[in-house]
Amino acid sequence: MRRAVLYLRVSTLDQTTANQERELREIAGRMGCEIVRVYKDHGISGTRGRDKRPAFDKLCRDAARREFDVVMAWSVDRLGRSLQDLVGFLSELHALKIDLFLHQQGLDTTTPAGKAMFQMMGVFAEFERAMIQERVRAGLARARDEGKRPGRPPIVPALEKRIREALATPGRPGVRVIAKQFGVHPGTVQRISRPFETSPVGAIAVQ
Repeated sequence: MRRAVLYLRVSTLDQTTANQERELREIAGRMGCEIVRVYKDHGISGTRGRDKRPAFDKLCRDAARREFDVVMAWSVDRLGRSLQDLVGFLSELHALKIDLFLHQQGLDTTTPAGKAMFQMMGVFAEFERAMIQERVRAGLARARDEGKRPGRPPIVPALEKRIREALATPGRPGVRVIAKQFGVHPGTVQRISRPFETSPVGAIAVQ
């Protein structure tokens, strides 16, 4: 019997995963799979990365140890909100020879049709990446044509001098504290701090 796990997620605390779990358990029984573990992220948005979804992160780590054969989820948006995220996850499972079942999309990579759908999703994910890159390049080109300078606007020399003096002060606070003190972005202070990175004042730690 194939070992299956369920991944369940709801975005708000007043929602429940009970309906997802009940139906997926019934499907697993019809597929001849044994549910060996259930992973639940409760009240967590699908836009969050893997590091912000503890149950999903645990699922990925257990997959790397080949602790199951099939991952079952209610819908693609339970796993993530972007096609690229889904295809990346699918690729990881594929490399580990673990299958994926998505109830609402009818995706079952244990079947030839499901494997073909996975390949098509990879094509569309590549198209999505290319479109995003093209939009970014077009936006930068348009900004240059309009005389705009990409990135954060430069600060006045007098303010930069004061920040340099603060950075050079022995026992100074961290970059974030200095940025708040002068009302600038921490990245601006980090850029100005580079000449001091190897000075005896100490490391430039963002605090």
